[in-house]
Amino acid sequence: MAELLGAAPGAAGPPLSEEARADAFLVTSELVTNAVRHGGGLTGFAAEINGELLKITVTDASDKSPRTAESHSAMSEGGFGWPLICLLAEQVSIAPLPGGGKTIQVTLPLR
Repeated sequence: MAELLGAAPGAAGPPLSEEARADAFLVTSELVTNAVRHGGGLTGFAAEINGELLKITVTDASDKSPRTAESHSAMSEGGFGWPLICLLAEQVSIAPLPGGGKTIQVTLPLR
């Protein structure tokens, strides 16, 4: 991700803000961690920059959608990553895969 963000448009315009860079790393970390911990394992990952948007695609082996903190008891740990992803992202989509599993695609602003 660091290499990709290093290649983000910045030379022709203002550099990436530290906030945009931090958001991209945080969302990527949450998506990959969720795929490994709750999604039956990471089966695919891609990231690409299109203009001033970063598109992150994560595929895992589970058919289950991410859970929110609301679906946990007040005493349980976790469940806050997905709401955070949804808060930071400009667009989020979840698509089931024909052979099982799902793809989650998140679009983040880079400015």
